[in-house]
Amino acid sequence: MFTLFFDTDCDITPSIAKEYGAKLISMPYEINGKEIRPYVDFEEFDDTAFYNELREIVAKGKKLPSTSALSPIDYRNYFEPEFKEGKDILYVHFSAAMSATFNALRLAKEELEKEYPGRKIHLIDTKGITLGSYAICKQIGQLYKDGKTIDEIIEQSKYIIDHQALYFFADNLKFFAKSGRVTGFQAMMGGIIGIRPIIYIGDDGKMTSIGKAVGRTKAINKLLEYVDNLGDNIKDHLVAIAHCGAPELVEKVIIKLKEKYGEDLNVEVVPVNPTAGSHCGPDSLGITFHAIHR
Repeated sequence: MFTLFFDTDCDITPSIAKEYGAKLISMPYEINGKEIRPYVDFEEFDDTAFYNELREIVAKGKKLPSTSALSPIDYRNYFEPEFKEGKDILYVHFSAAMSATFNALRLAKEELEKEYPGRKIHLIDTKGITLGSYAICKQIGQLYKDGKTIDEIIEQSKYIIDHQALYFFADNLKFFAKSGRVTGFQAMMGGIIGIRPIIYIGDDGKMTSIGKAVGRTKAINKLLEYVDNLGDNIKDHLVAIAHCGAPELVEKVIIKLKEKYGEDLNVEVVPVNPTAGSHCGPDSLGITFHAIHR
């Protein structure tokens, strides 16, 4: 017996977690001096209102939102009830390379496994965040729902993770510059007005700026080039598009995708969760797809 956990930085909502019989860990963010935990402090995420608020913050020159790590006690509160029921844990999480929260997770894991001999917390690092992790979580969730064992899920997840590509562009550079989480970000800027850095997440689980485009249309076309060049059996897998309050950009991407791959292409639109969105900023957009490699 084991319990599956996801976290909100993977764009998993309570309803999606429930669909797979999983539980959800809330990753906090701070905005206007207040810490907020998704789906704990609110039931539904209003992405339109959230990203409009970020636009207003920028316009007024106010302090940008930030994120914070969970404590070992937070993780204990999520996991200990499962151990008390004699269940192991399989936690599928966003990239461990992106946050100090995993130091707290490690401490909680060590303490709980020592206190509950025979119980185990198994971890699967998606090496991604937001929609890239979302697509991986859904595939792993289906394995869990189908009754696969922990060992079977861990083994199959290796292929899933290695072949899930995520490419996106940042629209407002202030947010990513503040986060400091993108390798090569400053080097790609060059002082060009209207530039959108093209970012991907590699096998190391880190975000890397690998190109740039001037204007949103060219940035979208650049993302679609990666789909064309790296996509593997595109029509047999989910193509997910995530956005930070930019539904009009999503529509443009969907039109272009279906023109190339057909109207029956399996496309899903995902609002970027507010914690990750606090680093991305409004009007950023990304795409994830099954690929020959990341």
